[in-house]
Amino acid sequence: MVMPVSSGGDRDHAAADEGGSEPLLPRKQQQKDADGDDFHDANFAGAVFNLSTTIVGAGIMALPATMKVLGLVPGLVLIVLAALLTDYSIELLVRFSRAVGAKSYGEAMGDAFGAFGRGLLQASVVVNNLGVMVVYMIIIGDVLSGTSSGGVHHHGVIEDWFGPNRWSGRFAILTIMTIGVFTPLACFKHIDSLRYTSALSVALAVVFVVITAGISMIKLARGQIPMPKLFPDVHDWPSIWRLFTAAPVLVTAYICHYNVHPIDNELKDSSQIRPIVRMSLLLCVIVYMTTSFFGFLLFGESILDDVLANFDSNLGIPYSSLYNDAVRVSYVLHLMLVFPIVFHALRLNMDGLLFPSARPLCCDNRRFGALTAALLAVIFIAANFIPNIWDAFQLTGATAAVAVAYIFPAAMALRDRHGIATKGDKLLAVFMIVLAVVANAVAVYSDACS
Repeated sequence: MVMPVSSGGDRDHAAADEGGSEPLLPRKQQQKDADGDDFHDANFAGAVFNLSTTIVGAGIMALPATMKVLGLVPGLVLIVLAALLTDYSIELLVRFSRAVGAKSYGEAMGDAFGAFGRGLLQASVVVNNLGVMVVYMIIIGDVLSGTSSGGVHHHGVIEDWFGPNRWSGRFAILTIMTIGVFTPLACFKHIDSLRYTSALSVALAVVFVVITAGISMIKLARGQIPMPKLFPDVHDWPSIWRLFTAAPVLVTAYICHYNVHPIDNELKDSSQIRPIVRMSLLLCVIVYMTTSFFGFLLFGESILDDVLANFDSNLGIPYSSLYNDAVRVSYVLHLMLVFPIVFHALRLNMDGLLFPSARPLCCDNRRFGALTAALLAVIFIAANFIPNIWDAFQLTGATAAVAVAYIFPAAMALRDRHGIATKGDKLLAVFMIVLAVVANAVAVYSDACS
């Protein structure tokens, strides 16, 4: 199972809320327990930043391209609807966890489907998060050291600033990043310890939004921006099919389920988890909508699948190269600070797979250190030496991500071992499973065709 950051021993349950439901996670008072660990009394703001950072990740760069497929109006509406569906899936997860006093997503799945369900959930989180972090490291290497494709070399930021040298190569930069940034941040045992880096990560995402919006407004005032496409151009079957290609991006835009329990585990008041989830989703909806709107307004039909790639050319305004570098550097720093949040869940779930009966990971320094070093080494090697690893993780990641976000919470509602699901819950659970399967099928087919 997913090993919680809290330790074993006697636990005091928080008082029931007004509806009579018991808290998501068993608690005890802030004190040392038999294993020597203590709890962090995480605050509301820190939890919101941690969950928001889990959500935003690299998705902020993929959503603007969906506006080209869907049009601005349907695209922005679907961003909101995807957030509402995510909120409902997390509500299901929280409710069924409370029903059994589950301390982790894995425990909730284990209650519904036994050891197989628990292991399947943990394996899905491992596959998804491992793939996400390898992709983050690849993006960081591409942006800082440059990349070559089709015989054309795209200069990285460091390469532009200091010229080609032994320290501007991908291997050297990623080695420095891994030793100097990722390793220290990965050594925090409690997710609440990352609240300040998460706040900075969200701020950097806002910096990207502000720069994009500013450039768009300047070009709009100069009459350099044409009227954007408001609705999709649907005239034949291929154009209808293209609409479905936006589904995988929208469905996976708000995935954060694997960090709900660890964040709640460190809250002093368990009843805060629902407002925290909703505040985080609202913050991310605002970031996603403004990024998508201004990104599509700025680049129009020329917008690329990863809008970051559009900031590698002349923007048509003074100091264009300066703005390009500011966007790329702020985004790289954002990904660096997202990395430890995603890594925290990867380590917990990998530990649950390998050592399901061991004491909590945070209470075993040797196991904690060995697992941290091994996972960082695997991510570093995959990002540097395995060709086409990105394509492989696009396939496996799409499958694992939709399972973690929608299929598993919906399956728990349909299984309903404790008779707490309503008829509406089960209908929406079926809808979530169908949507997840369709989105995954489209992603797989698109990858196969490309």
